Amino acid sequence: MSGVSGASARVTLYSRPGCHLCDDARAVIEAVCAELGESYDEVSIDDDPVLADRFANEIPVTFVDGRQHDFWRVSPDRLRAALR
Repeated sequence: MSGVSGASARVTLYSRPGCHLCDDARAVIEAVCAELGESYDEVSIDDDPVLADRFANEIPVTFVDGRQHDFWRVSPDRLRAALR
């Protein structure tokens, strides 16, 4: 699964299909990344048993620059601040 990705995507969204919170997080991430000219990657935890074990109760999980930023909900203001 992939969003608007690039070699230097600063944001990674860990999600799983059918997750309504993931859909909400994706919409926020897409909007903020488009606004700031950033890219993001989306990774399904269902494709990796290690990720599924690690994030099963926290999805969606957002990483910025390789560090965990948020889980369950994504605040547009916090995401903008992290990307500036």
